[in-house]
Amino acid sequence: MVLGKKLAKDTLLPSVLEDAETQSEKLQLGERVSGTEVDMRGPKDQRSCPEGNVLDRGEREGEEEEDENEEEELGEVECVISDEDYDTDLELRDEREAYDPTGQTRYMEACAALQVVPASYFLRRMQNSELSMMHRGLGPQGTKALAVPLVTNTSILRLNLRDNWMEGMGGAAIAEMLKENCYVTEVDLSDNNLADYGARAIAGMLKENSTLASLNLSGNNFTDRSAEHLGPALIINSKLQHLDLSHNTLGERAGQHLGESLSENTGLRSLSLAWNCIRGRGAMMLANGLGGNIFLRTVDLSFNGFGKEGAIALGQALKENTVLEELNVSNNRIPPEGAIHLAMGIKVNKTIKSLNIGRNPIQNAGCYGILKSVQENPDSALEALVFTDITVNQDFEDLYTAVKEMFPALTVNRGGRFDAFNKAKA
Repeated sequence: MVLGKKLAKDTLLPSVLEDAETQSEKLQLGERVSGTEVDMRGPKDQRSCPEGNVLDRGEREGEEEEDENEEEELGEVECVISDEDYDTDLELRDEREAYDPTGQTRYMEACAALQVVPASYFLRRMQNSELSMMHRGLGPQGTKALAVPLVTNTSILRLNLRDNWMEGMGGAAIAEMLKENCYVTEVDLSDNNLADYGARAIAGMLKENSTLASLNLSGNNFTDRSAEHLGPALIINSKLQHLDLSHNTLGERAGQHLGESLSENTGLRSLSLAWNCIRGRGAMMLANGLGGNIFLRTVDLSFNGFGKEGAIALGQALKENTVLEELNVSNNRIPPEGAIHLAMGIKVNKTIKSLNIGRNPIQNAGCYGILKSVQENPDSALEALVFTDITVNQDFEDLYTAVKEMFPALTVNRGGRFDAFNKAKA
C-alpha cells in the first residue's frame, strides 16, 4: 500500500487523495464511502464518473510497471470532460460549417441530386442585384436546381429567366421559391411553356407572395383554364403592379374570369393581354371589369377580337373609368359602328392620354367620330391618337385644324399619307 499511496500523491487530485488516505481500510474491503464507488478492475478497465472523480484501481500494484500506471492515470484525469460541453461544441461547429451566404453549396448539391450541369454564369452572379439568364436551356430540372439557392438568396431583386423551356414543373419550382423569397420584386418567365400546370402554381404563389411587383408571363401557352386559376389570385393579391399575359391563347372564358377579377383588383397599374383570343362575351365582360377598376393606368388589348360588341363595352367603360391613361385596342376588328360608340366614352373621359385604335376597319367615319369627340370634350387629356387607313378629305382637315387649336400638344399618327398631311399642315 505504500507504493499505491505514493502514486496517488503524484497523480490524483487533492480531494481524491484525501479520501484515499482516510478510508484506505474500507476501500480495500470494496465498500462505498462518501459517494465514491470502488472499482476492483485493473487500470485498463477503469473509467471516470460524470463528476470527475477517479475510481480506485484496487490492489493490482505488482501486475504492471509504475510508469505505465502513471501514464494511464494521467490520461484518465485529463479525459474528464462534460458530455454536455462536448455536444454543444459539435453543434456550433456544424452550424458554422452549414452556413453558406452565397448559396453555392446548396446549388451544387441540388445539381448533383438532379443530375444537371451547374451553370457557371449563375455561380458568378449569385450576389448581383439582377440575374438575367435568358435562352440558357435550363429545362425543368435545371430550373429546379436554380430555385434551391434562390429560396434564401437576399441579393437578387430582379430575375429574368425568359426562354428556358422550364415547362410546368420548372415553373412550379420557381413559384414555390417565390413563396419563401421576400426580396425578388421583378420576374420574367416569358416563353417557357408553363401551360395550365404552371399557371396554377403561379396563381398559388400570387396568393401568398407580398413583395413581387412585376411579373411577365407572356408566351406560355396559357388557356382559359389558366385564367380560372389566375383570376382569383388577382383578387387576393394587392401588391403586383405590372402583369404581362400577352401572346397566350386566352379566349372568351378567360375574358370573363379576368374581367371579374379586374373589377376587384386593387394593385395592378399596367396589364397586357395583347395577342390573345378574347372576343364576344369575354371581351364585353373584360371591358366591364376595366370600367370598375380604379387603379389601372395602362392597358394593352391589341390583337384580340373585340369587334363591335367589345368596342361598345369599352366606350361605356371609358365613361366610368377615371384613372386609365393609356389604352391600346389596335387590331381588334372594330368596325365604324364600334368606333362611334368608343368615341362616346372619349367624349366624357378626362384621363386618357394615349389611344391606339390603329389597324381596325373603322374607316373615315370612325376616325372622324373619334376626333370629333375629342373636340367636344374641353377636359380631354389626350396627347396621342393613332389611326390607320383613312383618306384625308377637306372635312377631316378642317376638323383636325380645329382640334389642334384647342389641344396644341395632341399628336395624331397614322403613318404614310397622314404623316405627309401633318407635315403639310405644319
